[in-house]
Amino acid sequence: MEHSPTSPYRDDIVISWPELHRDTRLLCHQLLEMGPFKGIIAIARGGLIPAALIARELEIRLVDTICASSYEADSDDAAQTSRKEVKILKGIDHDGEGYLLIDDLVDTGNTARVIRQLLPKAYFATLYAKPMGRQVVDLCVKEFSQDKWIYFPWDIDYQFVPPLKKHHARP
Repeated sequence: MEHSPTSPYRDDIVISWPELHRDTRLLCHQLLEMGPFKGIIAIARGGLIPAALIARELEIRLVDTICASSYEADSDDAAQTSRKEVKILKGIDHDGEGYLLIDDLVDTGNTARVIRQLLPKAYFATLYAKPMGRQVVDLCVKEFSQDKWIYFPWDIDYQFVPPLKKHHARP
């Protein structure tokens, strides 16, 4: 998967379903020490699948969502052509006390910071984190450098790739 020359991403990491499941179970082993939790709040959409797996492993029946969208807004400042604005589409009517807040990845931390302000007492866990967002969450399983683009299993389609030798046939 190729990035444009102006892209901040140097290369890609593809997370497979088995890897996602294994990493979620590793997260659950650590979360067992932190609980019990009243329930889970999944950050939609990325946190939905990890939250479902965690709910199963920790036998948590109460699962809710907080739904956010980030969008590009024009700026009056010419040096800053756009900025990410976070809009909460569906909130939670408490401060998160006793709840586990789950997302797949914290990247720049923009969305995570907004949600953390809304749910300051929730225990915030993600599968993966990048440096700009790592301090916003309480726990993650793996950290990746900021210049990696992460593809989740639901982002990609597995397809056949012919052997290399077929591409390098000599005339």
